[in-house]
Amino acid sequence: MNATMFRTELRLYFRDVAAVIFGILLAPAILAVLGSVPAFRAADPELGGRSTISIYVPIMLTMAVAMVALSMLPAQLATYRERGILRRLAATPARARDLLAAQALTQLTVLGIGVLLVLTVGWLAYGVDLPSNPTAFVLGFLLVAATLFGIGLVLATAGSAKMTQGLGSLTFFPLMFFAGLWVPREVMPETLQRIGEYTPLGAGVQVMQDATVGHWRQALHVVVLCAYAAVAWGVAARFFRWS
Repeated sequence: MNATMFRTELRLYFRDVAAVIFGILLAPAILAVLGSVPAFRAADPELGGRSTISIYVPIMLTMAVAMVALSMLPAQLATYRERGILRRLAATPARARDLLAAQALTQLTVLGIGVLLVLTVGWLAYGVDLPSNPTAFVLGFLLVAATLFGIGLVLATAGSAKMTQGLGSLTFFPLMFFAGLWVPREVMPETLQRIGEYTPLGAGVQVMQDATVGHWRQALHVVVLCAYAAVAWGVAARFFRWS
């Protein structure tokens, strides 16, 4: 990958105020608002003695990944394709796939910043414990990111940037529901909990929650994420167009 291209993509990203807000600041801001509610900081028997705010830390992390992977990345790639940037790059030493690699690394860098902000807000402001099993947490987060980036690349095959953004929104909100954004998964009806375990973000949140309390991820959730990732990356590789 061309290092100059990565630096250029990173600078372009931080010039976009909306991208910075939605990709980096939104998740920690929502967590800060939730943490300001005293009842959310108290231990809740219905949540296994954990506080609501501690439950929401993994949810906000998956939300940060989903915002980048399902909205920003596919829309950016679709815009580059519409403007002919990918096609023109094909005739230069900096090939189109170099731009794709630079975009991926840019989005991962943005995600890294967002993750640190969410963990810092939860830990310093509201006393949420850092993951008890950091290795499992990092591996689980990377698996979630790989899965959602694969889905994002599938969305990028849809056509225009507007179509891609619309599909990203249609995908984002149902997945976040099963991740527990509006109602924590622990208090959902059992049927919805079971359905959520077979969705990318439902499985992803559970993987990170397990790591937070010191457990390794369950085989079911790993298999679900790997299955989605394999299918998504396979479809993206088959149908993604550079021009």
